[in-house]
This record gives sequence, structure tokens and C-alpha cells, in this order.
Amino acid sequence: MSEMKRVLVAMSGGVDSSVAAALLREAGHDLIGVTLHLWDADGEQQVGRCCAPEDRDDARRTCEHLGIPHYVLDERDAFRKHVVDPFVTDYQAGRTPIPCVSCNRTVKLTYLAEVARRFDATHIATGHYARLERATDGQLRLLRGRDDDKDQSYFLFGLPQSTLERLVFPLGNLTKSEVREAGRRLGVPNADKPESQELCFVPDGRVGDFINRQGSPTKPGDIVDPNGTVLGHHEGVANFTRGQRRGLGLGGGGTRYVLRIVPDSAEVVVGDDSQLYDRKLTATDAHWVAGPPADEFEGEVRIRYRHRGALARVTPCGDGFEVRFDRPQRAITPGQAAVVYRGDEVIGGGFIA
Repeated sequence: MSEMKRVLVAMSGGVDSSVAAALLREAGHDLIGVTLHLWDADGEQQVGRCCAPEDRDDARRTCEHLGIPHYVLDERDAFRKHVVDPFVTDYQAGRTPIPCVSCNRTVKLTYLAEVARRFDATHIATGHYARLERATDGQLRLLRGRDDDKDQSYFLFGLPQSTLERLVFPLGNLTKSEVREAGRRLGVPNADKPESQELCFVPDGRVGDFINRQGSPTKPGDIVDPNGTVLGHHEGVANFTRGQRRGLGLGGGGTRYVLRIVPDSAEVVVGDDSQLYDRKLTATDAHWVAGPPADEFEGEVRIRYRHRGALARVTPCGDGFEVRFDRPQRAITPGQAAVVYRGDEVIGGGFIA
């Protein structure tokens, strides 16, 4: 990092971005703190992480402690257009989207690259748990963070080389406990701040209620078994995702899970856990970190953020790829990201169709 001149630090107000800034400051870099105002609460909804006034205050307090300037930039229109509106559309279509991937690719990091140029900043630093390494061919390789429980490389597969060239991940080689310890050592004001576990714009996790508040209520319908027998009714397909067990409102008949969602008829099909396992998936809108592979290859594929990954054969095709797992995987869910690894390296990813 010795070649860096001025670094723009993306400050969410959480402990990770605050410690990332503090470590860079300790190393003697010239820093600018930038917080993106992405979302406001509506109705009785509480504001979530990355969006709350108290988070912006925490970011400001950290910047004051470090003696660096702090700016808040309004990106609410872009966040709604590129993240929230597609999120609503996907849920209404029976998919389960992963908005953090779109946010990083279209709003946060791409936009911050433009902001960095305005501030004459050579690099952008974030609190992501991920690593970058330059290969012998000159391309940057995206790698898992050292802390397996916090690794966030899964969310970053869609970033182009031009963005990766400007990124710095000060926490990539640290564990979460080491980050908090560094925060205390450096006097970061929010070193012991709790983490948020939900989407920043749906902090209570009630997706169906959120979508209704956006003026796009989902159609109620029937809950049916694989033979089409009606078992119950529901208030909207946005309340369900593949593999879900809770909240079905069905009495008796044993434990059932959501097998699939049929948006045209608003049917939610439920069945046994054994019916959730598949060996194949097709992904679209693929992005390959160091360029598209020429032929099919063996890799490890993660089908959701908390999935540990499974061995598979990956075959690029068109704008996507096909995956055949060595062993069946549970609840492969349309809308989620399928991210391909070789060891610690992110080869690429796409969205499960």
C-alpha cells in the first residue's frame, strides 16, 4: 500500500469501516471519509444499518477522532433505482434476490470510484473481509478474507478489474476479534458497536411488509402440495423463499418446506425436505473476475452467502454458466448468487435462474 497517495474510505458507521480507516491512518496515509446516504425509513419501519442517522453520526465521530474530513453524499435515488426496485420486482416474481451484490456493483463501489477522482484519491478503502492479489499475468485476483466466518468475497464477484485496481481491503487478513482489538487499541469510538444481521433497508426482516409499503402489494394465493392439492392460503409470494419452513401456517401433516413459488398463479408449493435437493443449476448475468474461462472446469460453488461451497463442474455458456455438483445441494434458490471459487480465489459468479 506504499504507493497510495490519498485514500477515500467508505464509512458506513460500523466498526469494520471505522477500523479500516484507523489502520490506514496509523500507516500514515492521507484519508477522506465518505458516507453514502442510501435510504430513509418510512412509516413505522426503523432505519437500518448503513442508512441510520446514528450510523452517519458514528462515521463522523470516527473521522473526527482520526483527524480526517468527512462527507455525506446523497445516493438515495440511485439506491432505489438499482437496488430496491429490482429487489421488489424479484420477490414479486418468486425469486429471492441478493441486493448486496447489486449494491456493491452499481451503487457503492462504482459510484465511489467516481467520487474518488473528484477528491484526487488514488484508492478506495472499505471494511470488507476480502483480499486482493496480483497474478503473474498482471490481473488482480479476488480472494476470500482470512476469517472464514466473516469472508465477504461472495458479494464482490461482480466488480470489474478497473474497480478492483483502486480498492484496498485493510481487514482482509484479520479476524473479527482482531478487528475489534485493533479498534480498541486505536481508540475508535465505535469499536464495540454490535453488528447488524439484516438488510439495511429491511431491518426487521419482514420482506412482505416492506414490499407492501412500497405500493406494490403481492398477490395472495394458495399453498399446495406437489400434486396441486390446496393445503392453505397465503397473503403474498414475497413472504416466502425456497427451503422455508416457518410461517406456512399449516397444521398437521408433518413438517413441510417451500419447494417452489409459481408467481403467475401465486401458488406456493410445499413438500418434504428430501424434495429440496438438486444436482444442477443454471446461472445468468455472469461476471468473471479475470476474464471468461475458455472451457469447462472444476471448482467450488457457493449458492448462498452462508453456504460453505460444494465441488462442481462449471460450464460457461452464453452470458452465464451451468453447474453440476458432485453431490446434490439443498434449496438452490432462484435469484441468489452462485459464486465460483478455486481454493481462496473467486473465479466469477452469476445469478441462479
